[in-house]
Amino acid sequence: MKLRCAVLDDHQGVALTSADWGPLADRVEVRVLREHLADRDALVAAVADCEVLVVMRERTPLDAALLDRLPRLRLVVTSGMRNASVDVAAARARGITVCGTASSSEPPAELTWALLLGLARHVPAEASSLRGGGPWQSTVGADLAGRTLGLVGLGKIGSRVARVGLAFGMDVRAWSPNLTEERAAGHGVGYVGDRRELFAGADFVSLHLVLSERTRGLVGEPELRAMRPHAYLVNTSRAGLVDGGALLRALREGWIAGAGLDVFETEPLPLDDPLRSLPNVLALPHLGYVTEGNYGRYFGQAVEDIEAFLAGTPVRELA
Repeated sequence: MKLRCAVLDDHQGVALTSADWGPLADRVEVRVLREHLADRDALVAAVADCEVLVVMRERTPLDAALLDRLPRLRLVVTSGMRNASVDVAAARARGITVCGTASSSEPPAELTWALLLGLARHVPAEASSLRGGGPWQSTVGADLAGRTLGLVGLGKIGSRVARVGLAFGMDVRAWSPNLTEERAAGHGVGYVGDRRELFAGADFVSLHLVLSERTRGLVGEPELRAMRPHAYLVNTSRAGLVDGGALLRALREGWIAGAGLDVFETEPLPLDDPLRSLPNVLALPHLGYVTEGNYGRYFGQAVEDIEAFLAGTPVRELA
């Protein structure tokens, strides 16, 4: 009898075409759920018969209470090697193996620049005006050369963003809880020891930290009020890094010029969320990791993880 596998939250319907699932055909029955099931009863009803779940990022939390309702579950494969919404310890205690996949840092770094450039040159407004027959050249863009880019986090993604900023001729500075002056200098970046000083001195601030209890709400009213009225905030990391209420006030009251956002506390973003309609927000539906290459890695290695589990030699287990 075949094992049953459900691929959750495949919004674009690409899971089965991004990789070769053929090696599992004789042993695993795969089904794809494209719609996000926020209701737990509906989720349990959809996957209670499954031994394997393939999950995308943090779209569907798997905590102890939910795992208790999935007694057949034996393997969870998540995209990436970190998923804060999966209780790995609870899974292990229930005999469930949790494995991950590779995830490239290039796509989110590239999207950071799509947002930053879109804000600086008013791309959405100008493109919409041109398409609709509006005024020719209705905005004046912000220069990048000579301006200051402040990076909160200088890891794999932040350091890539830094290199592009330097190529544009920007003054790139960075702060993070563990950053040292020597490490910043190794990336050609200026070190700022005080977080609020970084926000106060930057024309663009971009966030690139892992969300944890230590970093949740790290960007609050003091940091946003420290920014200058012409400055922009870009977040392609995690929404929880920013105090959402303070950000809304900052955008509505003009503490900052605008924000480029690819991550939100609730995803998909509710239709009535004010971030959808604020004119100084450039918002995208969490596209940072959504590329052909990354999907090939995610689902290709998901197949490998399932094959290894069936062989009794799981690989890429999450700690």
